[in-house]
Amino acid sequence: MKKNILMVYPEFPTTYWSMKCSLSFIHKKSSLIPLGLLTVAALLPKEYNVTLIDMNVKKLTMKDIKEADMVFISAMIVQKNSFDEVVALCNQLNIPVVAGGPYPTSSHEKISGVDHFVLNEAEITLPPFLYDYEHGKPEHMYTTTEKPDITATPAPRFDLINFRDYNNVALQNSRGCPFNCEFCDIIELFGRVPRFKDSQQFVEEMDLVYQQGFRGSLFIVDDNFIGNKNKVKELLRKIITWQRKHSYPFSLFTEASINLAGDDELLHLMVEAGFDMVFVGIETPDAEALKSCNKSQNLNIDLFMRIQKIQKAGLEVTGGFIVGFDNDTEDIFERQIEFIQRAGIPMAMVGILGALPHTQLSKRLKKEGRLKAETAYSGNNTHSLEMSFVPVMPEKKIIEGYKRIISELYSPRKYFERCYTLLTRLPIGVQKAPRKITLVDLRALFLSLIKQTFSSYSFHYLRFLGRVVIHRAGHFPTAIEHAIKGFHFFKITEDILNAEELSSQLDNAIQTLKNTFSALAAMPGPYSHSTAKKIRTLVHYRHSLEKKYSRVSQDVQQFLNGKYNEYINDFNTYIPRMRDMHHYGITG
Repeated sequence: MKKNILMVYPEFPTTYWSMKCSLSFIHKKSSLIPLGLLTVAALLPKEYNVTLIDMNVKKLTMKDIKEADMVFISAMIVQKNSFDEVVALCNQLNIPVVAGGPYPTSSHEKISGVDHFVLNEAEITLPPFLYDYEHGKPEHMYTTTEKPDITATPAPRFDLINFRDYNNVALQNSRGCPFNCEFCDIIELFGRVPRFKDSQQFVEEMDLVYQQGFRGSLFIVDDNFIGNKNKVKELLRKIITWQRKHSYPFSLFTEASINLAGDDELLHLMVEAGFDMVFVGIETPDAEALKSCNKSQNLNIDLFMRIQKIQKAGLEVTGGFIVGFDNDTEDIFERQIEFIQRAGIPMAMVGILGALPHTQLSKRLKKEGRLKAETAYSGNNTHSLEMSFVPVMPEKKIIEGYKRIISELYSPRKYFERCYTLLTRLPIGVQKAPRKITLVDLRALFLSLIKQTFSSYSFHYLRFLGRVVIHRAGHFPTAIEHAIKGFHFFKITEDILNAEELSSQLDNAIQTLKNTFSALAAMPGPYSHSTAKKIRTLVHYRHSLEKKYSRVSQDVQQFLNGKYNEYINDFNTYIPRMRDMHHYGITG
């Protein structure tokens, strides 16, 4: 009988990476396609009927699940909450769940409700599961330490999605990274010896995307694109030939280590192939911290000069930064701000160090007794500013320092200054993938001018655009793109700060309620004016918190919903009892 397989990609929370607040400008629903599930779909038997629902694009319904024989679900740690909700719904409807991907692979022992785990790389673990399933005896878990030859991996099932929903299309050329950073789980998942697809195989996947009608930005999602420079140069020459033949329909971006700056030929080939951006894990300007986390590739070099060299070659550098290392001193927050600002990195993804499962860092911290049993790493520092381990520097100082970093970096003045610094370094005319102005671009420009000209930061926005028009007019489309991204960054930063402040206030309010009740319960005697005053203060504070909660964004409300409901329930429990104890009846 033909099997109906429903593939579900859980929803991402709103984070710096999601770009959700800026997608409406360009009429897109999600930033990136679910490449992993599309690849797994290509590994399934051709006689299976496969559908895919990306919850970042389309709502998942009970009807969708009921029509499936099995639900396949894959997720990263940051998608955990949505993942859990989907699994619970499948359990409710008695539909078997098959789970794989980074989050299940690293945390399967903590996940309940999944019928079958197909872990690690599906090229190896999926076939035995399918065989057992077809023969009526599927096991609970399939895992392996073996690494597959990805030249045998079929092209993703691009026919399962609508490209118009996405801003970027993802392709993969290699897996693994040759470096050994202590905090990174890539080497644990995919190994330290990069494995590559055949260069012709990769170009054929580009061709499939082209045939589907997509034009725009391709993200090569390799863990480290330049993990084997000779192989990458071979690939780049193939891409250049293909791009020239098709008049450069794609701009490209990827992730790479900073040693990219030490290879002039590689830089030239990337620009010639149509790359315009590269994400680099910079982490910190502090050499001792880099040394302690085994970030050897960033040591004994001038990080600022390397970044500038990549920019001047024609590639924007986006960067990953971390605070919370054992070697961090209290000046690290100001040093991070100063470095990022001077380096001209508009998209600086700053995070608090987290101990990902099974990494060298988590193993070391566990051995040292510093992992928090009650706080698992969530992969999301957008709203929950809580560390998963006990740091050397007091946690409160790290969180306060982190908040200072993001509030300064994503203040409109400093953000637009970095954008302009970048545009003064990027050469004009080297970009090989020409920006063809479309109706979507014109709509984005119109919305940007309307929303941002009349915003609280209009002065910095208009000043930035004016400087670009006068001095770097050739980069005006890029300037608008960065302005729209800024709209997202400003909103997310405001959400982080609001969530942290309101979360702290709710914690204090819950504790105050309990303490006040305990104190009053221990006081014999009838009503007193001081008792009435305490109750009245609690009632007034509730009104204040209700107003604050109603004014924050829906994302913050959703994040704080559990704690807010706990506070309201406690309030509704303790206040009447306080009044009854002292025979006092005020109405709140």
